[in-house]
Amino acid sequence: MTAPPNTHLARGSPVEHPLVIAGERRPGEGPPVLVLDRFLLEPWAIVRTAGPAQCEQALARAHAAVRAGAPSPFERGRILARAARLLEERAPAFVAAMQAEAGFTRADAEGEVRRAVQTLALSGEEARRLTGEMLALEGAPGQEGRLGFTIRVPVGVVLAITPFNAPLNTVAHKIAPAFAAGNAVVLKPSSSTPVTALLLAELLLDAGLPPPFLSVLCLSGEAALGLVEDPRVRFVAFTGSTATGLAIQRRAGLKRTQMELGSIAFTILCADADLDAALPKIVNAAYRKAGQVCTSIQVLLVEEPILRTVEERLAERVRALAYGDPRAPGTVVGPLIAESEARRVESWIAEAVAQGARLLAGGGRRGPVVAPTLLADVRPEMRVMREEVFGPVLCLVPFAHLGEAIERVNATPYGLATGIFTDSLDRALVAARGLEVGAVHVNETSSSRVDLMPYGGCKASGFGREGPRYAIREMSEERVVTIAPSRRRRGDA
Repeated sequence: MTAPPNTHLARGSPVEHPLVIAGERRPGEGPPVLVLDRFLLEPWAIVRTAGPAQCEQALARAHAAVRAGAPSPFERGRILARAARLLEERAPAFVAAMQAEAGFTRADAEGEVRRAVQTLALSGEEARRLTGEMLALEGAPGQEGRLGFTIRVPVGVVLAITPFNAPLNTVAHKIAPAFAAGNAVVLKPSSSTPVTALLLAELLLDAGLPPPFLSVLCLSGEAALGLVEDPRVRFVAFTGSTATGLAIQRRAGLKRTQMELGSIAFTILCADADLDAALPKIVNAAYRKAGQVCTSIQVLLVEEPILRTVEERLAERVRALAYGDPRAPGTVVGPLIAESEARRVESWIAEAVAQGARLLAGGGRRGPVVAPTLLADVRPEMRVMREEVFGPVLCLVPFAHLGEAIERVNATPYGLATGIFTDSLDRALVAARGLEVGAVHVNETSSSRVDLMPYGGCKASGFGREGPRYAIREMSEERVVTIAPSRRRRGDA
């Protein structure tokens, strides 16, 4: 592990960042939020929370802007395409911000930027082709000559609430599709990582997004729930824990929502899999962003004939992972979002070992950094198997046949995504049909995601779909239009 550096970062007072209130940069009127450098555990930035009057201004101007009408679909597409280009140009600033406030390694931060560029560009493309469909009204009796079609219209004001573990791309997945559909957005980013969201808002405004259509408010959880209840908010897009999602859903009432919630992510490794191809993907999916991803592999189900081989080969790979300072070249696993979270993960590992789990790699902690950890001989009653770890911990569990593996996945209350490695098409199709999850990835891990595809879960992992094309349709309403022929015949005076 790389030790904390002494001199490679300039020390100084944390920089205060203004909020974005209907496109205007203003200091918050509420208490300050101190944003730490996640590795150094030193103050890095200050963002003041929004006051009640600022929340009211953001909502009122967003509501008025939607009623007045968004730019044309062509113009919305052009704005988002310009934003994608600006993000490529400003990538270093975003990488630096995420390395500090999220603790991302350079590889994780650069990957986040690349994906967000795609999300903005795709949203711009979809804005230009958002359309309804023709209705075959004349197929019904007595409807001769009647024309029918649907159009897509904005829902109105979208309240977006985003997490710390994807402070750029998840924010882009909320704002860009919402605006592409013609909506205004009020964003409440994670209080742990607000600066990246504010940088993105500044970029979008520079790209030409009309100011009243975007506000970024740093708020307490209770204040955000107050916004959920406001009648001017017509759609709530949330990514975060299942418990918080449930609290939001209870307050949302009849509002439409999109919920991307928690998970215990599994990947299934069959005996016929190509281990040379599978193991590097598994290690990356388990430990990127220090395991703080809803689809990070928490449990690897391994078919019994290859269990010992997989244990040995994975343990060797995991022990070789560099961890520590996210700014150091080659670091793979950086700090968790808080030292308290690192202590929690460390205690869960120790508890599992005390209950009989074998520690194949890792297990230690230094400050906010937990060593990438590999466990075997885990049992269902252990906390590392019952709850979402959200840290760099991978558990190996054997299975005798594919049906047993599918039952293990389905036994959890969650259902976000599962990967399966196999050379058998029959097994792949059995898994695709049998797994109760939002996505099944064959010869990829649970954490495989392409930003243009639909993304979301079922059961306690939520509902609704991200992915620009799919989110735009969720954040718009279908309106039916019919035209009946006039009784006056053609040629009549």
